[in-house]
Amino acid sequence: MQSLFQILMLLLDVLWFFIIAHVIVSWLINFQVLNTRQQFVAQVWYGLNRIMEPIYAPIRRVIPPMGGIDLAPLVALIGVYALRIILTNNAAAFY
Repeated sequence: MQSLFQILMLLLDVLWFFIIAHVIVSWLINFQVLNTRQQFVAQVWYGLNRIMEPIYAPIRRVIPPMGGIDLAPLVALIGVYALRIILTNNAAAFY
């Protein structure tokens, strides 16, 4: 059962990385550091959007629009961190 705990923690770490990467790439695109007309940048952006949109969509339905500020990544990060805390505090159930 310890391996199940470690796999769940690994998946949460990967999700954390994708959320951070999505936020950073969106900032770089919005500040015109990256150009989406470049094929590689467009593919990375498309891939990150395809991965993250199923996670952000339910959050965006609950959170009201904030006038151009997207709080879905912040709520997702808090959710991932909360899941990590819950799993760590209940790690004894996996042993």
